Amino acid sequence: MSDPHLPRKYIYSEIFNSIQGEGYYTGSHTLWIRFFGCNLQCNGFGQKDPTDPESYELPYKDYDPTKINDVEDLPVWEKGCDSSYTWASKYKHLMKQATAKQIVDRINKIAITDTNPLGGFYHPKSKQTAHLCITGGEPLMRSAQKCVIEMNEEWDYLITPKCITWETNGTQKLSEEFTRHLLNRNKWNIPVFFSVSPKLWTVAGEKRERAIKPNNVKEYYVLGNVVNRRTSIGSPSGQLKFVLGSKKEQWDEMEEVLQLYRNEGIDWPVYIMPVGATVEEQEASAGKIAKMAYERGYNVSGRLHCYLFGNAIGT
Repeated sequence: MSDPHLPRKYIYSEIFNSIQGEGYYTGSHTLWIRFFGCNLQCNGFGQKDPTDPESYELPYKDYDPTKINDVEDLPVWEKGCDSSYTWASKYKHLMKQATAKQIVDRINKIAITDTNPLGGFYHPKSKQTAHLCITGGEPLMRSAQKCVIEMNEEWDYLITPKCITWETNGTQKLSEEFTRHLLNRNKWNIPVFFSVSPKLWTVAGEKRERAIKPNNVKEYYVLGNVVNRRTSIGSPSGQLKFVLGSKKEQWDEMEEVLQLYRNEGIDWPVYIMPVGATVEEQEASAGKIAKMAYERGYNVSGRLHCYLFGNAIGT
């Protein structure tokens, strides 16, 4: 049993220094933390028929992780969730545990380079400030919300990010403590950005009643708008990012789901991202899907990190 007098430790898979590869902030220098745990599995990604679970091929289930000691040694899976190691229990021994203060220290140190010897978000050579992206798994699970509250208490002006992004599936309610903290105790007025990627039945194999929660996303929308109004940054507080193939039923479902969010008054920009975890998968369909998107008036997002780093873990 843990000692209640000691700081709580949180489980995560990676802290790394890279770029944002998707959506509104594509290309922005970003420091990352990837938390462990998710309420969805998205086993339908990359499958011939995402709506037929009996036909799924799931290499993460067959892989033996007992012979490796680090998540960066794992392969990139082309079928099922490409970050299944962040929620599947068989990979939990590869995860790390740390207090919020230790996490802030590690994020600061991961940015240390020859031209940035002190680390942190502000780079003395470029005079630019990096973003922080909180991902998963699902980064708005209650434990991750609690961790961010504690992390915010540890920052000082030297290591404050330009913006905090949560890459979320949009299913989690925000705790009263989390909401109150961002409204009242976000002491450096850091802008926030909720990157919501709804998981569709015809693409990810997740049923709508489990995966689509517009009321919860409305909470993110309202909170983000209030917080960002104080910062005067003029950018949206989030985006809706749909992963799609070229099948008509996938686009029909996307537009049905999008209307549910629009009915809640959520007017964030919409990005369409081609399905695929590897460069080869992206290249096979990206042009066609991009054309389908812009002809319908939607923004297009690639997966820049796939092209630059092969979607390797830790990039």
